[in-house]
Amino acid sequence: MHEAPPTPPPGPAATSPAAPAEPLSHGLKQRHLTMLGLGGVIGAGLFVGSGAGIAVAGPAIVVSYLIAGALAMLVMRMLGEMSAAMPASGSFSVHAERALGRWAGFSVGWLYWFLLVVVLAVEATAAAQIAHGWVPSVEPWAWVLLFMVVFTVANLTAVKNFGEFEFWFASLKVGAIVVFLVLGGLAVFGLLPDTDPVGMTNLTGQGGFLPNGWSGVVSGVLTVVFAFGGLEVVTIAAAETDDPARAVGRAVRSAVVRILFFYVGSMLVIVTVLPWTAQQAGLSPYVKVLDAIGVPSAGQIMNIVVFVALLSALNANLYGSSRMIFSLAERGEAPRGLLKVSRRAGAEGGGADGSSGQAGGVPRRAVLASVAFGFVSVLLNLLWPDTVFLYMLNSVGAVLLFVWALIAAAQLRLRARLEQEAPDALALRMWWFPYLTWVTLAGLLGVLLLMLTDDAARPQVLWSAGATALVLLVAVGREWRDRRARRESSALTDR
Repeated sequence: MHEAPPTPPPGPAATSPAAPAEPLSHGLKQRHLTMLGLGGVIGAGLFVGSGAGIAVAGPAIVVSYLIAGALAMLVMRMLGEMSAAMPASGSFSVHAERALGRWAGFSVGWLYWFLLVVVLAVEATAAAQIAHGWVPSVEPWAWVLLFMVVFTVANLTAVKNFGEFEFWFASLKVGAIVVFLVLGGLAVFGLLPDTDPVGMTNLTGQGGFLPNGWSGVVSGVLTVVFAFGGLEVVTIAAAETDDPARAVGRAVRSAVVRILFFYVGSMLVIVTVLPWTAQQAGLSPYVKVLDAIGVPSAGQIMNIVVFVALLSALNANLYGSSRMIFSLAERGEAPRGLLKVSRRAGAEGGGADGSSGQAGGVPRRAVLASVAFGFVSVLLNLLWPDTVFLYMLNSVGAVLLFVWALIAAAQLRLRARLEQEAPDALALRMWWFPYLTWVTLAGLLGVLLLMLTDDAARPQVLWSAGATALVLLVAVGREWRDRRARRESSALTDR
């Protein structure tokens, strides 16, 4: 079993880029990480959920996506800076611990793990509903079981299997958006058969570009900002590449701008081709556009894309949750039994269990722990979707914003230390530091305050705040207990 290295105290040692080597495999390639960055946030929230944003903001949903995307891009740049300087499987949880203390690493790590395993249930259930529509003879619970087993097996084997799954899933999603942008662009200019140039009619008609004013734009931001969640997994996965610092830098640089282009570009095409009043919450605006320009079986095509997007997110969340809880165990913040990693057949050298090979180094117990809680979440979703599971879902509804805020706070402190102690480690730098970091923190606080004023979003903030307070209480209690134990030990030594 791999033994965890001691947690370094805050200070020079904590920020040194020469951290202990991870016992995990280095089976991910640059292409895996790049496509994970591109496809990790392209999910059902974009293909289906964007309809709700258009319904409240109108054509100005483009501005909403620009604002939300800029916020996500700034967070990702900060996270990329820290991960390039100090790669770790726990990513921002490790950074928060080094910057702010054990309480921060513990809190952000467990909150993010809880977020992933709860959302995993939503994705598995939604994918099962689509599959049940195709094969009604197979009950949804059977599809859920199949998906969970398949991706558990994939995550229990070599990490390159996870990488290959995500590479092809992401390729399909990116390819679908590229085709949509091309077809939509041709339709705007009347270059498709039986279409006339659209011009600016749908952008300026039906109440104008801002039919619901700037309040509509703000409501749109609240609707779409969570669609950008998932980018964080890139920096978690970077620790399992041959050159983590270089890999994460390249993945972050390529991902943020392209993702912003895909999101904003898609919205611009949608609100240009069709009037915004044609969109409805819960219905895919992509299907509406494809139907309008005469693409046969548009609904079924988009069903396939959404299905793949859901399976991709399920796979990525299982991977991310297993690595996060493994990292917590490394630092003594989770049961140490989760530190067991798989052997590589015929491995020589490396760790005590021969875990340093390409096919080994998989934290199987961490994977099983995450999928076990994922199964519990799925069961709660199937049995009590409107009660128990709804409370769980609300309790993670705004957690992503809390995680992003801690990432920004950690970057503020670590950047200053790194510039003094290891400036060469800053291969990727946050723009206009520290001003944009403070702007990001203010933006995140603004989104949370706006959610409190929204009747639909308020329960998510309150439940998430309650869950966060509970985790913080446990974290502070652990620190108080450890300090008391150290004082008692010191007193015994003095005697």
